[in-house]
Amino acid sequence: MNTHKSVALAAFAFTLLSSAAYAETQLTVYTAFEAVDLQRYADTFNADHPDIKINWVRDSTGVMTAKLLAEKNNPQADVVWGVAASSLLMLKSEGMLEPYAPAGVEKLDPKFVDNSTPPSWVGMDAYVAAICYNTVEGKKLGLTPPKSWKDLTKPEYKDHVVMPNPASSGTGFLDVSAWLQMFGEKDAWSFMDGLHKNISSYTHSGSKPCKMAGAGETVIGVSFEFPGAKAKSAGAPIDIIFPEEGSGWEAEAGAIMAGTSKLEAAKVLMDWSISKKANEMYNVGYAVLAMPGIAKPVENLPTDVASKMIKNDFEWAATNRNAILKEWNTRYDSKSEPKS
Repeated sequence: MNTHKSVALAAFAFTLLSSAAYAETQLTVYTAFEAVDLQRYADTFNADHPDIKINWVRDSTGVMTAKLLAEKNNPQADVVWGVAASSLLMLKSEGMLEPYAPAGVEKLDPKFVDNSTPPSWVGMDAYVAAICYNTVEGKKLGLTPPKSWKDLTKPEYKDHVVMPNPASSGTGFLDVSAWLQMFGEKDAWSFMDGLHKNISSYTHSGSKPCKMAGAGETVIGVSFEFPGAKAKSAGAPIDIIFPEEGSGWEAEAGAIMAGTSKLEAAKVLMDWSISKKANEMYNVGYAVLAMPGIAKPVENLPTDVASKMIKNDFEWAATNRNAILKEWNTRYDSKSEPKS
């Protein structure tokens, strides 16, 4: 009798273990979130949903966008979480996204939500263009800090400016698309011609120019506010400058890939990604959040970062992306750093 009981208990335990193993869903999540944030984001999500494991595939926005488009006929991702909204609009136009209205989407600022019903993507936070200026190196060279984008064309900055390549970096693309929207096509390309004369290199990472400025490898890094604040908190001698004409910006956004076999788990992640808890998580580095009333000041950033943001037309940027990049590459790609 005891032997039978032992066998029965062992079988029952095996069944429970098997059920637990099969209960865990693994989601392949494509992202351009900063690499240093991935573990923290996954851990915070798993505190509420331990039964869903995130398998990250990470690269810069331009590279990730190209990868997703290349996989159109054989999608590998279940969810995209933390890729530029303008990139997701391109995927939407190709029929690659599963429309879904996450629970609580009505609480978000409308500019962070796709205008279709139900939306194909939803935003989490904004990253905002900024200039990282190394005050020590600038002083050594007798330079004056720039106040505007157009200041960056001054001859005194020759070979002292680094910015991201818009084909590989979402930050680079938001800069170029914002300049085209702010200045108009003719004046924007004229401005970029002048800027190009002062560029020492175009990087394939949006945060790298700011990190280079922080390390004294360049005086001026055209980047975005998050790495600037982080570098300054770590002791880098930089000023974070929001140019007086206004700053381009992008929404870090998420979407479900059409055809995923993990649809229910994907919906759980999307619901959670716009929750109050998730927005508080984003606020560790980002000052502008999709959910109003949540953001607390971020160290070394002004409290009015949102006021620096231009009125950004994501639809226009997505529609014109290929033409913009073709023109940019023809004019300026000669100064891009080698691809790793």
